[in-house]
Amino acid sequence: MKQKGRGRDQFDRLKPILLFLAKVYRLFPLRVRKKKFEKKRYTRGMYGIGIRYALLKSIARECGDNVSIHQGCFILYPEKLSLGSHVSIHPMCYIEAVGGLCIGDNVSLAHAVTVLSATHHYKDRNIPIKDQGISELPAKICDNVWVGAKATILGGRNIGSGSVIAAGAVVTHDVEPNTVVAGVPASFLMER
Repeated sequence: MKQKGRGRDQFDRLKPILLFLAKVYRLFPLRVRKKKFEKKRYTRGMYGIGIRYALLKSIARECGDNVSIHQGCFILYPEKLSLGSHVSIHPMCYIEAVGGLCIGDNVSLAHAVTVLSATHHYKDRNIPIKDQGISELPAKICDNVWVGAKATILGGRNIGSGSVIAAGAVVTHDVEPNTVVAGVPASFLMER
């Protein structure tokens, strides 16, 4: 049964305009596009979602169709981000792609999800942790994944296709395909 007014249908109607906007944005230097993307973080409604999509399409390594970045999301290093199609990133998410981040098709990140792709060095006790640098750890969220509200995915993790990350979970290890994980640290709960 087809749902009335789904984002996919709205996107299909607006796709030519959004792709044209993305081409226009590409005429500007990357730093300008990134700044404009940041400034549109709190723009409300479908207009905000559309503008953020067109800007992200002009910035990201890859950006598929119908990518919905809701109001209040922080996306750091969007130029190192690859997104599939039909991706929804809900309000208050924090996406840090400094080490490289790939998000597949049909992925939904509920509100306040954190996804990281780096970690701090901290072994030298004689140097403040903040001054020891970071390790870039590419992360991947495969197709058809649902990440529940306030979950955290640490850098270097691979989230298998068809998996579910329960609300509030902290993912410190890879997640097998078609499994549900929950808890801190996240552990196997069940197969789906």
